[in-house]
Amino acid sequence: MLEIRGSRRRNRRTRHATVAGLVLGGTMLGGTIFLAGCSGSSSSATGSPAQAPVPSAAAGAATELVPARAAAGAQGGKGITTVRLAPTADIVYTAQLTLRAGNVNSAAAEAAQIVDGVGGYVSSETTSANPDHPSEATASVQLKIPVTSYTATLSRLVQTLGTQLSLQQQAQDVTEQVADVNSQVASDQAAIAQLRALLAHAGSVGQLLSVQNQINVEESNLESMLAQQRALDHETTYATVTVTILGPKAKAPVHHPKAPPSLAGGFGAGWHALRVTVSWTLAFLGAIAPFAAIVVIAGYAIYRGRRWVMRRRPAAQPASPEN
Repeated sequence: MLEIRGSRRRNRRTRHATVAGLVLGGTMLGGTIFLAGCSGSSSSATGSPAQAPVPSAAAGAATELVPARAAAGAQGGKGITTVRLAPTADIVYTAQLTLRAGNVNSAAAEAAQIVDGVGGYVSSETTSANPDHPSEATASVQLKIPVTSYTATLSRLVQTLGTQLSLQQQAQDVTEQVADVNSQVASDQAAIAQLRALLAHAGSVGQLLSVQNQINVEESNLESMLAQQRALDHETTYATVTVTILGPKAKAPVHHPKAPPSLAGGFGAGWHALRVTVSWTLAFLGAIAPFAAIVVIAGYAIYRGRRWVMRRRPAAQPASPEN
């Protein structure tokens, strides 16, 4: 009985110890998980601002998307369209405007005033007038207009100066040409800097002369590239508008489109060339004919004179035989 009671007591103690151990282990495990969760949440909350910065390209792309999102919001939030803005390009704008005005001189002066008001200028002006027929006067004015005001100024010229007869506009993209010239300028400047540094360490007179000659060549190339750079910069900064102003009775210039080459056109051009060649050949022969006649007559006279002299000369007597 004592052994049975003792075994029962030992079993109870073992059960209590096991339950207590499980409870203690579960409590410790829960506390560990809780602490880990708290530390993870706190680290994520405090670590998000310290993440790696957004690259500049991504920032630029995000900036480019702002107008598209704003436009989508203005349209009632129907959607967000990803639109990438076009890169800045270098464009040369030119236009030819022909119009008819009551007073050609007044219209030309008004055009110059309009362009001057937007920061442009008149690069050339040609006026043709007949005092007996002032209504047939014409004027051709070449205007340089800032590109930023090109469209508005051209519209104002059309609406203000007179009746529009024709308008032609062209836009030439010279972005690659500008980039190439800028690259050449930078390359020449770097080469000159290196050559000048080499000139300071040149030893002999021959080396000095050789390096100086190379510097002169690079400087000449640099001046040419700088001139092209200035010209391109001016062309992309100012649009060129050629305005032709006609009087009330002046005839408008007629521009005939150039026909494509054809067999009939080639035959006509060849026949015209043949006629011109024959005409010039006959003209040349006609020009030298009098001189040729004089030369022929003189030559014939000399020939006949020489024959006459030969006949008049006495014949040589035969030598007598020796005895």
